[in-house]
Amino acid sequence: MNDIAVLRDADRVALDDIDVSDPKLYQDDVWYPYFARLRREDPVHYCRASLYGPYWSVTKYKDIMQVEINHQVYSSASELGGIAVEDQPKDMDRPSFIRMDPPRHDQQRNVVSPVVAPGNLANMEGVIRERTARVLDGLPRGETFDWVERVSVELTTMMLATLFDYPWEDRRQLTYWSDVAIANVRSPDSPVHSEEEKFAELTKMAQALGKLFDERAKLPPKFDLLSMLAHGEATRNMPFREFMGTLSLLIVGGNDTTRNSMTGGLMALNEHPHEYRKLRDDPSLIPGMVSEMIRYVTPVIHMRRTAKEDAELGGKEIKKGDKVVMWYVSGNRDPEAIEDPDLFIIDRARPRQHMSFGYGIHRCVGNRLAELQLRILWEEVMQRYPTIEIMGEAKRTYSNFIHGIRSLPVRIPA
Repeated sequence: MNDIAVLRDADRVALDDIDVSDPKLYQDDVWYPYFARLRREDPVHYCRASLYGPYWSVTKYKDIMQVEINHQVYSSASELGGIAVEDQPKDMDRPSFIRMDPPRHDQQRNVVSPVVAPGNLANMEGVIRERTARVLDGLPRGETFDWVERVSVELTTMMLATLFDYPWEDRRQLTYWSDVAIANVRSPDSPVHSEEEKFAELTKMAQALGKLFDERAKLPPKFDLLSMLAHGEATRNMPFREFMGTLSLLIVGGNDTTRNSMTGGLMALNEHPHEYRKLRDDPSLIPGMVSEMIRYVTPVIHMRRTAKEDAELGGKEIKKGDKVVMWYVSGNRDPEAIEDPDLFIIDRARPRQHMSFGYGIHRCVGNRLAELQLRILWEEVMQRYPTIEIMGEAKRTYSNFIHGIRSLPVRIPA
């Protein structure tokens, strides 16, 4: 579908009938005009009928921020529905600290946050750079290959194995479990095809990692996530389902944001050849460009909260128990907050002023690690390959939660 047809469709549908929770909008990459219309005509929009029941869409930067900072009213708690527009089946609930409110949220988050403290990131930089160089040096010249499989997945999987101190030869299991955790079971491409099958696979994950957790608990504390969880006062005695939920969160958090920014960023450069030239002329722009890539791609499409009491937002009356969905993809394209938001500009004046990592108490714990991995990738790419060409369409994930790219054919000129 061409851009004009998409715009026409978005303008033709009745405002009340707009449902931006449809995963097909993101798989087909046609979501932009629907959000542009909502920001313009109904920034806090009530969708009465969707696959996931009724929900509020919050589409403007300032309104999203208001929800993010007001966790006393807008709850992330698992027992109220959690963080996605789609409720997790109650009998398969998997709580984790992102699906908790303070004080439990703070206690558990504080256990794992040292793994991404500045000192530890500085220690990791050499290892990340050495691995990145090795992966890039192994890429073919003059022939088409899949950037997602050869670069994005491989680099993020290596990082996950390091964060968990997971057996190196089995590291692709972590990628598989990440794909299972975020899978939309309605998609024909999903690795699992029912919530029961997903729960069963994540149970296997928790059992495999649980053995390592038990081993680490008997050893002195180390600087990996399993050891931290095993020795943390707030996490050492987690119920099994909470352990499952926490592992899923840490694996997805350590994987999907970075993986999809690595791919989406290359696509953005190819779509904006002027910016690609700017980068070739001045590689010192890479740190700011990394933030712009994360904004432009917006790897996490939305986060959901549940109102704990009646509230007012953007002139609308939110009732206790209502689903309130913050669409980060829309906030990152709000012209009232970000100048020329639909353009990819690698030397923006304030590149980190985006909401891809969330805000407030739930701001992504690993945001600096994601930025570090992306910065090193582009520093190493530009030393080797001034141009990487895209050779065909990207295949996108059927999801309204993760902005996933499953494959991207590229070629490095010989």
